[in-house]
Amino acid sequence: MENNSDVTIDMQGGYSQAAGPGQVEGPLRYLVQHVPLTLPPSATVREALANMNQRQIDILVVVDEASSLPLGIVTLNDLVYAITLDGGGLDEPVAGMMTAAPLSLPADAPAHRATVMMAKRGVRHLLLLEPDGSLFNVISRNDLFGLRGGGADTLAEKVTEAMDVASMADAAGAIRKRGAELFTGGMSAEGICHWMSALNDLVVMRIIELIEDEFDLPAVPWCWMVMGSEGRLEQTFSTDQDNGLIFLADDETEATRLREAFLPFARVVNRALDACGFTLCRGGIMASNPQWCLSLMEWQTQFSQWMRVPDPKSLLNSTIFFDFRPLYGRYELVDELRSWLLPQPPEHPRFLRALAEEALTCPPPLGWTGGFVYDGDIENPHSIDLKRFGARPFVDAARIWSLMYGVWATNTGDRLRAVAESLKLSSEQTAGEVESFYLIQRFRFRQQLMAEDPADVNRVDPDTLNELHRLMLKEAFKQAKKLQLRLKLQQGL
Repeated sequence: MENNSDVTIDMQGGYSQAAGPGQVEGPLRYLVQHVPLTLPPSATVREALANMNQRQIDILVVVDEASSLPLGIVTLNDLVYAITLDGGGLDEPVAGMMTAAPLSLPADAPAHRATVMMAKRGVRHLLLLEPDGSLFNVISRNDLFGLRGGGADTLAEKVTEAMDVASMADAAGAIRKRGAELFTGGMSAEGICHWMSALNDLVVMRIIELIEDEFDLPAVPWCWMVMGSEGRLEQTFSTDQDNGLIFLADDETEATRLREAFLPFARVVNRALDACGFTLCRGGIMASNPQWCLSLMEWQTQFSQWMRVPDPKSLLNSTIFFDFRPLYGRYELVDELRSWLLPQPPEHPRFLRALAEEALTCPPPLGWTGGFVYDGDIENPHSIDLKRFGARPFVDAARIWSLMYGVWATNTGDRLRAVAESLKLSSEQTAGEVESFYLIQRFRFRQQLMAEDPADVNRVDPDTLNELHRLMLKEAFKQAKKLQLRLKLQQGL
């Protein structure tokens, strides 16, 4: 039986359009190839225009001559406006036309962070700084992957202008609707994931921003974290909440007091997110749960406990919580937690082995003869769960290897690219794995847009696919099998 739905899968759309390691999530320093144009504050507008013309660029950084610290940025539009409309002269100092104290990020911050910051603040350039505050480079929207085209600017503006939960719900609905249109139009699965994740991040940030004003929150550093698919930048058209809150406390007594102060705020945020289409987590993995509203020290203790005693509950939590990233608030708290965590997993080989054993309980659904194997679901006996048996083998293996080799990224594609050298994989092998993962994601998206029953959003009956699509799905599952075999041999299982 052939499926005649308008929701189709094309060969090109099934593959990732990202162009290399770190293309989506970072670090930012690897995304810019040009050398920045810098001038001292005393340089004239004439000198600035001549240098820009020679280099064929439209932005420069004004840098202090003594300290080499960046003071501001000047774009070609700034200079043209100053000369033609403000009556500025060519021999005036360029510093008089710069945007002082421009937005900046550490050069090693994830690229997604820059994407969201640019969209939220409505800017097109960010300075990238070294740890000592000196300039590394300038990054523009064109260097980033997450929000290219697709009406993202208009939707981002709709989000930032929303003043209540009802208007935020309208904006979130418009994002999902436009995402579905882009998908059916052939946008890659990886592109859809990061396009939607960036805009959904803006939605969540704006909701927290609005609700924060209603509460007298403690005057301590805190940050809203996201985990699971949201943490991996792999949100689909059907997703629930996985979030937590981290704050700074001096001791256990203060942590208890601060938690009680943050919980009412977190409950309102979780309910507002639910109203915007991010359904409440049935497992209670939300910041409104006292278990996941913790101080930095408590989060460190929790992660240590999971690694020391890898029981079934710890392993289940590991598949969600080890994919955390910051979303709103003091990012440095989450960055500190990540920096503390990175060297820990290799010191717990029993934990990594247990994660691998758990990952291997979800084998790709192919039999010895190469045919599809069905998982025996009572309601849909002739179907395959693409989330559990399709995407999960890639997600789990990528997570385990990222923990083994100290990879900062949380996104599955970026993790696979980042560990390729440690695993001695060729660029072709890695590309095959990443493309296969996103091909399976594309089948999931198709099903989510077609399914009428929420229980069927990740299930596909291969008989509803045409011959080419069945072949593509089988090839993707073969890549997942190779991935699991590598993991099995590596862990001696």
